Amino acid sequence: MNDIIIRPMKPQDEADINAALRAMGWDERPGLYTRYMAEEQAGKRLTFVAEKDGVPLGYVTLVKEPEHGPFAGKKWPEIMDFNVFERYRRQGVGSALMDAAEAAAADYSDVITIGVGLYDSYGSAQRMYVKRGYVPDGSGVWYKNRPLPPYEPCLNDDDLVLYFSKPTAKAQ
Repeated sequence: MNDIIIRPMKPQDEADINAALRAMGWDERPGLYTRYMAEEQAGKRLTFVAEKDGVPLGYVTLVKEPEHGPFAGKKWPEIMDFNVFERYRRQGVGSALMDAAEAAAADYSDVITIGVGLYDSYGSAQRMYVKRGYVPDGSGVWYKNRPLPPYEPCLNDDDLVLYFSKPTAKAQ
């Protein structure tokens, strides 16, 4: 897809993003994007929106210092809440968003991290991360922000995550 613009999230994006989520059959996330923008103003998170002709196509955020997961306290940024709206998938939008987040991470870290869900809706993302050079960190599966011990029951939901990392351009 040509002419994609990557820019920071703006207040009017909240309504557009929630409308896109509704169109995909997902629940709206009232107030979440306002919180992301406040965290960006506070220097804790970066937001990236892919846009074409004034229409948001997807977004991703980059948390500069994650508070949970295996990378907490390491000062390695983590890609969080990456979403390309269904009608714009497989058109280069996700790659453009990832390029922007990875470039930003390289400004202050030699490693970038990401957590990915395990059920089939995450399959495209799982493949993309591996193709982009991300490797599992070896800490196993996490559930609700803690390592999941062997044989412990869990739900295969958005809180069941495997973490990955890769060197940024700064490290190379």
